[in-house]
Amino acid sequence: MALRDLLSVLPRDLPVPVLVVQHLDPRHRTVIAEIFGRRTPLAVQLAGDGDIVEPGTVYVAPPDHHLLVNRGGRLTLSQTELVHFVRPSADLLFESMAGAYGARAIACVLTGTGRDGAMGVTAIKDRGGTVMIEDPSTAAFGGMPTSAVATGCADFVLPLDEIGAVITGLVGGAADGDTR
Repeated sequence: MALRDLLSVLPRDLPVPVLVVQHLDPRHRTVIAEIFGRRTPLAVQLAGDGDIVEPGTVYVAPPDHHLLVNRGGRLTLSQTELVHFVRPSADLLFESMAGAYGARAIACVLTGTGRDGAMGVTAIKDRGGTVMIEDPSTAAFGGMPTSAVATGCADFVLPLDEIGAVITGLVGGAADGDTR
């Protein structure tokens, strides 16, 4: 799983929060936070409505809830309309990140089907943020990365195994390989 692999290489002292949208089946109880938590030195939790984001913590959108962040770093969960047939939507998360963080926002689109994320990376880029996309030719499912690349907003199009190092380089954190 691409996201699990990416989270496993991010350092414990990552000075920013990580907000995650994973398209999960809402009919089943999710254990994704526990699964990711076993593979990364970062704290991992399902996002809660009203949570204030903390550096070095991964917040995963619960199934069937859009995840948004405001300028004060407060999370909001919403069950408004589906976007591109999905909820949660990367587009809505990225758009809220663009408003909250402006040029400090980093959007990362990994493997997936459909086109979720493409509108959101445009919002990130319009506010001066950084857009990173998994190389569609190496992604397990190229739909989302291909759609994001087609926007022309990509700062980086990389194979999955290079993305973690670039994120760490952009935001700072352990660079010596000691991630635990």
